[in-house]
Amino acid sequence: MTDAPDRIDAYIAAQADFARPILTHIRALMHAASPDMGEAVKWGMPFFTYKDQNLANMAAFKGHAAFGFWHDKVGRDDASDDAMGQFGRITTRADLPSDEEIATLIAQAIALIDAGDRPRTGPKSPKLPLPVHPTFAAALAASPAATAVWAAFPPGKIRDYCEWVNEARTDATRDKRIAQAVDWIAQGKGRNWKYEKK
Repeated sequence: MTDAPDRIDAYIAAQADFARPILTHIRALMHAASPDMGEAVKWGMPFFTYKDQNLANMAAFKGHAAFGFWHDKVGRDDASDDAMGQFGRITTRADLPSDEEIATLIAQAIALIDAGDRPRTGPKSPKLPLPVHPTFAAALAASPAATAVWAAFPPGKIRDYCEWVNEARTDATRDKRIAQAVDWIAQGKGRNWKYEKK
């Protein structure tokens, strides 16, 4: 007997008020689709499984929830790049497709597993680099230490910083982020250095 249902109950209960109804609704739709739907917690988030294979997963973050199908042939045409999963940043149930659309996608995912069709496991197409904000580029150029580290950064670290700077909603916030970013970069730190394993 797995403890996954209890762990998922606890996961949902621990989320913000906006996220709990979204996650509970997704979970109900998944189980309504098949009596053989399983649950697991992988990488710290709820997964739904079918025949012991990953079917879909969901998660909640500080300001949004996310939901997506595991198989690369399910619901990928309009996949959003701004959040995990295919449906972008979900902040209310209204941000989800209709229950009927989700049921169709679940059926498609189940049919692929039944047919023995496995998700593509090879490398994903590389993400295009994000533009470096001109003010950020100028600040980097003004710091030789930051310039040297920036040139050696892998694409993921560059993308993390560009996303952070580009998402600023005001010039004041952007300027503050740029100053912080240049300081951290000059020290050789990635954007999420506080969370990186030592």
